[in-house]
Amino acid sequence: MKDSSFQSAVDISVVVPCYNEEVALPSFYREITRIFNQLEENQRDITEEILFVDDGSVDSTALVIKNLSQKDRRVHYIIFSRNFGKEAALLAGLQKAKGSYVVTMDADLQDPPGLIPYMLEAVRSGEFDCAGTQRITRKGEPLVRSFFARRFYRIMARFTDIEVVDGARDFRLMSRLYVDAVLSFRERGRFSKGIFPWIGFKTKWFEYENIQRTAGETKWSFWKLFLYSLDGIIAFSSKPLAIASVCGIFLFGLSIACIIVIIIQKFLFNASVEGWASTACIMLFCSGIQLFTTGILGQYLAKTYTEVKQRPHYVVREERL
Repeated sequence: MKDSSFQSAVDISVVVPCYNEEVALPSFYREITRIFNQLEENQRDITEEILFVDDGSVDSTALVIKNLSQKDRRVHYIIFSRNFGKEAALLAGLQKAKGSYVVTMDADLQDPPGLIPYMLEAVRSGEFDCAGTQRITRKGEPLVRSFFARRFYRIMARFTDIEVVDGARDFRLMSRLYVDAVLSFRERGRFSKGIFPWIGFKTKWFEYENIQRTAGETKWSFWKLFLYSLDGIIAFSSKPLAIASVCGIFLFGLSIACIIVIIIQKFLFNASVEGWASTACIMLFCSGIQLFTTGILGQYLAKTYTEVKQRPHYVVREERL
């Protein structure tokens, strides 16, 4: 793809978090180098780097990455001491990336590298600070997972003051200004899908249909995605605390109304108050609400506890930069 906008040298860093991706890495490397060659055809003095972040893989991912770095000087890597999670891997990659423009993407080729030249052109124009990608279909994804994913985006829209685009991916191309803004967040409980829209700036969205993995299996189970979404809501909204308060007020008002009804039945109609089964159900209902609200408070308290400890986001076992 020839383009007259590629006129001056551009340094591009591609940050790739990896966890047990030994099967997918060779295909990813071939595809990303093809895109690099395409860019170099338009601009000979362009420089690139691929920064793999091995998030404590238990397969041969680290070995594959090292072999790639030995034959290609553009391949750099960071290897964690254990699995710290994708958010930590993204953070490490952004902190170590050297490029004026930084791309974050997965190694399974569900993020199409062919969009990178177009994303780069959009950000280099100066009109946008970031080029994001949005998956407009979920074809091939389990129905239950798709249903709850869409519910999550709606809940985020209602519970927070940030606009989380439905289907937004971590596949982005960012200017150095944008990257520095993302790195200014010092919190331990990071949620990139919330951080990106929170910092603002202008983002151009590129849409594409769902693409199946080239190899291997997804590392995100339904339970992991649920906990991740819960982290996102807690990180960017205090409305769950308000819900807990509303539940308490509602139950208090309901109990007052029930007491009034019982008093009227007893003194005006001399009716005996019976119904141990209903009483037990009410007690269980109220106890459940109490545990629910206590759990919400506990989640916020746990986040505060984690932040106060100030532990590092990750520990590096080995790196080549």
